[in-house]
Amino acid sequence: MHKERVLPLQGVHNFRDYGGYATSGGGRVKRGLLWRSGQHYEASDEDIAAIAGLRLAHVFDLRSDRERASHPCRRPEPFAAIVHTIPDGSANQAPHVSSARRDAESTRASMRRSYEGIAFRPILVSMVRNMAEQLARGDGASLVNCMAGKDRTGFAVAMVHHALGVHRDDIFEDYLLTNSAGNALDRIEAGQRSIRTIIGDIDPEALRVLMSVEPEYLETAFSAVREKHGSIDAYQAEVLGIDDALRERLRAALVDEV
Repeated sequence: MHKERVLPLQGVHNFRDYGGYATSGGGRVKRGLLWRSGQHYEASDEDIAAIAGLRLAHVFDLRSDRERASHPCRRPEPFAAIVHTIPDGSANQAPHVSSARRDAESTRASMRRSYEGIAFRPILVSMVRNMAEQLARGDGASLVNCMAGKDRTGFAVAMVHHALGVHRDDIFEDYLLTNSAGNALDRIEAGQRSIRTIIGDIDPEALRVLMSVEPEYLETAFSAVREKHGSIDAYQAEVLGIDDALRERLRAALVDEV
């Protein structure tokens, strides 16, 4: 199923279906409705045609104003999907960009620190809150993306999965698919091109750390959530607005009951 999830594109990386997982109660998240990816700045014409074929109703672009301006996404023309963004006048960067350090181990430690606060970044909170509301409407297929499709996107997808009743092991499995989805070398090289325009050259080993994910990163985010709110359910209700009623609407729209 791992290979079946990945949409093999040339210039868009980490593009995959995050449906298909079993949920509590015996259901299964629908396939072909929930997509995630990195940015589409280098999308080829063939990529654009493949994305058009998904008939997306919504795109949730989690990047900052600065990121979208420097690396605008190529979209199909015409493009009927609603593209959701939140104005961000700050100098915020992608977590993996702001975590870049001189060597791999320092970079890894910096990534862990970035995940301590990822669940409380105001722009990301606003986008995930809106994403949950829109997904519950059942309008059709959607895509969530950020720069590399792994940190902000990974957290957003984990929140959707949790709300749908996906088991923790599967949440982490989907998160870690970033490391093996598609052509890893091409993905790292694309990341290097994007990062170089922002911070300059970077140590190759540190770059590999930046372009990968590790279980402890997401667990760090979950631990921070539990420390402040007691549970992920409480965090979702109190911060993201995903209460029992919205959770039921999400499951009605996105889960096939068995």
